[in-house]
Amino acid sequence: MIRTLQLALASYRPRPAVPGQGVLDPSVTRMRVHLSDLDLYRHVNNGIYLQCMDVARSNFIADLGAARTLAERGWYPVVAAQTIKYRRSLTFRERFEITTTVLGWDARVVYLEQEFSRAGEHVARGVVAGRFLGRGGRRIPAPDVVELIEGHAVESPGLPDDVAAWARAVDVAAR
Repeated sequence: MIRTLQLALASYRPRPAVPGQGVLDPSVTRMRVHLSDLDLYRHVNNGIYLQCMDVARSNFIADLGAARTLAERGWYPVVAAQTIKYRRSLTFRERFEITTTVLGWDARVVYLEQEFSRAGEHVARGVVAGRFLGRGGRRIPAPDVVELIEGHAVESPGLPDDVAAWARAVDVAAR
């Protein structure tokens, strides 16, 4: 419940924009593990990681100063696919960071990496394929979203090979 409230706050009362933040610049969200985040084994439940990633993506949009611009257009982000690999556990009261970085985009999807770390130690890595929808569920091309946020057309960097292969495997890549 705490992460749902945190997401609502991040989405409807976004934090201030970071001056000069661009689409390709990383965004950092700092959090702490709450008691309600834990499973029976006393470490963060795998579903909570995904909720934390939702909050971090909302903060990323806020850092860009894009929350209002997207809302005015009626455009909103949705997750098309995601995967996560865990390396270490997070436990009660530990502080951690999620660094969200755009890896690139194609005609349909924006690909993001979301890295969890604790005191500089790698904890988990999530990869997200996100789309933007408009009123009535209309799909918004990813390059149009990037252009709106940046104020001009931007060429996507090349996707890392592992992400491109994953996108093809889960059938989210532009055809």
